[in-house]
Amino acid sequence: MPLNVTNAINAYTSAAKALTGNEAREKNPAGDFASLVKDAAVAAVEIGDKSEKLSMQALAGKADLTDVVTAVTEAELTLQTIIAVRDKVIQAYQEIIRMPL
Repeated sequence: MPLNVTNAINAYTSAAKALTGNEAREKNPAGDFASLVKDAAVAAVEIGDKSEKLSMQALAGKADLTDVVTAVTEAELTLQTIIAVRDKVIQAYQEIIRMPL
């Protein structure tokens, strides 16, 4: 079974539901962990798209170089953050799998 973020999120959700006292958290209007991750992924894709559009405009001579560099740097930082979070989620998933029942 290949490791992926969806499996890690599902394992996290299952483990959280197995613990007592999580009923109040499930009714939280702010959302759950999966929606938080989904929203972050959508925002990251939007940042990447913005960076690509500005880069294309710069190639056509229609964008300021400073804006392009700022957008590309923001996209790079976002990608590094996503990779770090993904690594932590996979690490947590692997620790949950190793837990004795």
